[in-house]
Amino acid sequence: MPLLDPTTWQSRPLSGPGRTVSEPATGEQLATVTLATDDDVGAAAEAGHAAQAEWAGTPHFVRAAVLRKAGDLFAAHADELREWLVRESGSIPGKADFELHVAAQECYEAAALASRPVGQVLPTDGSRLSYTRRVPVGVVGVIAPFNAPLILSIRSVAPALALGNAVVLKPDPRTAVCGGLALVAVFAEAGLPEGLLHVLPGGAETGRALVADPHIPVISFTGSTGAGRHVGEAAGRHLKRAHLELGGNSAVVVLEDADIEAVISAAAWGSFFHQGQICMTTGRHLVHASLYDEYVERLAAKANSLAVGDPHRDQVHLGPLIDQGQLEKVHALVESSTADGAKLVAGGTHDRLFYRPTVLADTHDDTPAYAEEVFGPVAPVRSFGGVDEAAALAAASPYGLSLGIVTRDAARGLELAERIPTGIVHINDQTVNDEAVAPFGGVAASGTGSRFGGDANIEAFTDVRWTTVRGDVAQYPF
Repeated sequence: MPLLDPTTWQSRPLSGPGRTVSEPATGEQLATVTLATDDDVGAAAEAGHAAQAEWAGTPHFVRAAVLRKAGDLFAAHADELREWLVRESGSIPGKADFELHVAAQECYEAAALASRPVGQVLPTDGSRLSYTRRVPVGVVGVIAPFNAPLILSIRSVAPALALGNAVVLKPDPRTAVCGGLALVAVFAEAGLPEGLLHVLPGGAETGRALVADPHIPVISFTGSTGAGRHVGEAAGRHLKRAHLELGGNSAVVVLEDADIEAVISAAAWGSFFHQGQICMTTGRHLVHASLYDEYVERLAAKANSLAVGDPHRDQVHLGPLIDQGQLEKVHALVESSTADGAKLVAGGTHDRLFYRPTVLADTHDDTPAYAEEVFGPVAPVRSFGGVDEAAALAAASPYGLSLGIVTRDAARGLELAERIPTGIVHINDQTVNDEAVAPFGGVAASGTGSRFGGDANIEAFTDVRWTTVRGDVAQYPF
């Protein structure tokens, strides 16, 4: 029996207009979902608030069992969920399988949070017991994007639920099923009580209502830096905590001692995985001058060898961009970069939403595709003369999400990494990596720091309460 039944998949009736769920590769209509209104946000938040206290009081092993079962269900329904990820988000099957694997691991890791120690006994001046305790925040608002829709929803939803909260999730309407409604179906089958998880597909107006709702004290947002600024500002006005995981323009630094033959596979993966529609995508290739010409030649050859097409029907390396607007943005950045003097050595063309993996050489500070986050399969390459220049170039970005450094001397790579502000560093690897056990987040324009994985999840989705206990009533001078 299918997990996802279009006649019952929305957890509560919504009052907004219908929206077609389309396949980017073909334009084919896959289903119709109902979008949320501001009233729907209010109703979901109120329902979550009403259900949350009982869930928080549920024994930890019961909450953990629900999370473990949810993890098992991502594997049990992998074929069905993989097809949605491939067709709705344009993922190749391997990327869809990676999302399913991480989703299951996020649930298993979240299950372990339910039994984590929740406080500390404190020293105190008086004759009393003094301690802190972590308590659920209540209702967590989650706003998730289209690019890795399952991962970027579940990594907030699972720990928030495990720690005793209710959740209102707003997936991107372009991936409302694989990034939202699939989670409702999984958790319902896993035994999550009603009222604790609400999925409200919608656009920016739905997100604004989520941030403003008085029943939602914490917002977990993943998306662009521009949108994140608005979310952070609005949350601040409402005195809410906002955890922001935003954009990036991550660099891979290839030092002169790198094995250039080995590095090209990693370099291509960093820029072209999921059509470059990843916040950690390698957006800047900084290559020592002694390797530069060969690197450009080899990366262009690799780009030209990759197959682009329909990931549901053909065996390809890259699928489609998510929609026409994203295609136009990517192509405009490529065209303006070549007009500014960058050399197009591979790609730069498209057929419908299928954009060829693109390599741009001879880029500089003001090359648009080098200076900005492209969110497409574009690899700008630039040379440097020494390690000081490499450090300066890598650090010269408003973003600070991920960094790759390739060298035969790992200690030298770690030393260089200390000079570059970033939330994530990978020595002898490219910039796109994710594990459920690892903290994830960036600095500067890439967000407000790590908020996933273990202690970071506890910090994000609980509050600290100080409690004291005395045997007798305290006495005071008056």
